[in-house]
Amino acid sequence: MKVTFLGTNGWYDTDCGNTICTLIETKTAYIILDAGNGIHKANRYMKKDLPVYLFLSHFHIDHIEGLHILAKFKFKSLTIIGQTGTNATIKEFLAPGYSIPAHQLPFPCKVTDVKEGWHRSPFRFTARELVHASKCFGYRFEIDGRIISYCTDTGYCTNSVELSANADLLISECALLSGQTSDSWPHMNPQLAAKLAVESKAKKLALTHFDAALYTTMAKREKAQAQARMIFPATFSAYDGLRINT
Repeated sequence: MKVTFLGTNGWYDTDCGNTICTLIETKTAYIILDAGNGIHKANRYMKKDLPVYLFLSHFHIDHIEGLHILAKFKFKSLTIIGQTGTNATIKEFLAPGYSIPAHQLPFPCKVTDVKEGWHRSPFRFTARELVHASKCFGYRFEIDGRIISYCTDTGYCTNSVELSANADLLISECALLSGQTSDSWPHMNPQLAAKLAVESKAKKLALTHFDAALYTTMAKREKAQAQARMIFPATFSAYDGLRINT
């Protein structure tokens, strides 16, 4: 299983990266996590004729702005999956006059709302609500004998621990700098992300979704990596274009 970080910024694009998007290549499908502007690079890495499943965590612009780029692709098929309201939101966001509607894309596209809990189709995954300023889903994928958890735009919470239990790879946001917290706009800092990895007994921790206004240099990401490694040594800071096997 290959994981490629296409966009690793939160909020807006900078010289450090595009907004959030991660690609997972499995034996039977491509999985895309969120549709920030990093999604425009997906075709560089998608060489197999496999169905594509795009999981949206929530509807903040930095997680869906890349949807207007979808028309450039030649996917075999696309299924967009998210919380209740995803179908209505995409119809509004990709409305004629603003972008190409989903039903007019140059490949079959379906949008599916899902509820919290465990799902067996199109493969085994779990969705849980995280702690954020608006409703946000985190996901746990169990496929090809691996477990990958995706927890972005969240503060530390019980559901993030549940989603990440024994994960081969925990992909966690790291929007805040060391020691920073916010009750009104919950996000993770390096120490909280590392705590989540320890508590969930994950094998590896990838830090991503770095706040563009706070992480203004790659050196700051490297510092966050060092701070997290003091608690959870198997941590790395993701950057656009990073590819790993898991």
